[in-house]
Amino acid sequence: MPTTETQAPIYDLLVIGSGPAGRRAAIQAAKLNKRVIVVERGRRVGGVSVHTGTIPSKTLRETVLNLSGWREREFYGRAYRAKQDITAEDLGKRLQITLDHEVEVLEHQFARNNVDTVMGSARFLSPNSVAVDTDEGSRIIAADKILLAVGTTPYRPAHIGFDGVNVLDSDEILDITRIPRQLVVVGASVIGVEYASIFSALDVKVTLVDPNSGLLPFLDRELSEEFTHDLRDRGVALRFGSKVLSADSVGPEDCRVVLADGRELRADMVLFSAGREGAIKGLGLEAAGLSADERGRLVVDKATCQTAVPHIYAAGDIIGFPSLASTSMEQGRIAACHAFNEPAHAPPEFFPYGIYSVPEISTIGMSEEQIRERGIPYEAGVARFRETSRGHIMGIESGFLKMLFALETRRLLGIHIMGEGATELIHIGQAVLNLEGTLDYFVENTFNYPTLAEAYKVAALDAWNRMPKAQSSVRTTAAALERAVKAVGG
Repeated sequence: MPTTETQAPIYDLLVIGSGPAGRRAAIQAAKLNKRVIVVERGRRVGGVSVHTGTIPSKTLRETVLNLSGWREREFYGRAYRAKQDITAEDLGKRLQITLDHEVEVLEHQFARNNVDTVMGSARFLSPNSVAVDTDEGSRIIAADKILLAVGTTPYRPAHIGFDGVNVLDSDEILDITRIPRQLVVVGASVIGVEYASIFSALDVKVTLVDPNSGLLPFLDRELSEEFTHDLRDRGVALRFGSKVLSADSVGPEDCRVVLADGRELRADMVLFSAGREGAIKGLGLEAAGLSADERGRLVVDKATCQTAVPHIYAAGDIIGFPSLASTSMEQGRIAACHAFNEPAHAPPEFFPYGIYSVPEISTIGMSEEQIRERGIPYEAGVARFRETSRGHIMGIESGFLKMLFALETRRLLGIHIMGEGATELIHIGQAVLNLEGTLDYFVENTFNYPTLAEAYKVAALDAWNRMPKAQSSVRTTAAALERAVKAVGG
């Protein structure tokens, strides 16, 4: 492909990738009056988050819950459906509307902030310049600072027979033209768990296979065990401790999955979801003086997002853990501020995880196991959603909120939620946790009634009832005395 003779003007910041990290960095730099250009290799801006990851999978989840009548089944029975004979076309309609809206919003943000965009594939020519191959030809772009926010692609090992129809990766699952009768999900990653539970809500017979001994080991154990029980209760077959040797399509709508222990699984569709790798193919990192690890990830200074080449930054999934859209946005902002010597507050120690499974899971802070490892005396409080009035109104039979408090200081140490609205509810606990709040906040404050948020008060009282009463009474009396003194102005 020919390269244009005239080199493009030097930009202050070149951003490669327009996902959460890239967009936040670009707009932040633009607000600092810097000249910014974003290169996106996809057909439209938005990156993996908008087109194959966060937004599509969550839109699919919401569509499934609405069309299947999932939220009403506790009232009307498991046979209840809001729509009979749900098709893949039904699932796709809402998805396209949502994606179009997300792209329009992002395009408007770039235009409003005078961020230039070019659609094409970037490859480094030197540490400060890239060639961008577009449909019209190739152009060279030079910049003082560069941010890599290219995201990731599904890991596709050779022993899995991907065919784009019956054996799929987590990008391809969004383009299915039929809803399977039986689905094998290989890999109990966050993405695998989300899709397994979503298709289960459609009454697809799901088998989840993973070589580990349990589900999502980074979660608080009680949370993981509760979710595992919920999946089994819905008929999801869990094959833990099972390594997959091969997965292939052996006929029309017929797949065979061979396990290392000699067992075989049959289904009409297989989803392989066991990890992702950096989307670095074709970038020519060596020309920039960079190298990636075996999964295509870049090493950065966590505080600044700088790579080994000081003027080149990387943010988002390309730098690995925690690989969340929310944290990627913050990484992009921090990178842009540091690049132009602007102050940027460091992200808090604790941030929420949101797993958009059915039901949702969200967690922040330390798990019970981590607290024990650190030798911190603690107490736990639990509230079941079915015990709240709002839970009764909504017909919720499962789900809970668990809080962990330090005995000596009464500080909140962790919050773990499974159930309806978990990813929204977590933010109440997040504020108290990061502000170093205590059990007293939840006990002494009033929550709207009836709400699921009331579970915070129920869980706090549950913990308070378990605490040594001498300690509790002393602290409660001290707090009451302090309020009385303030009331009389003394």
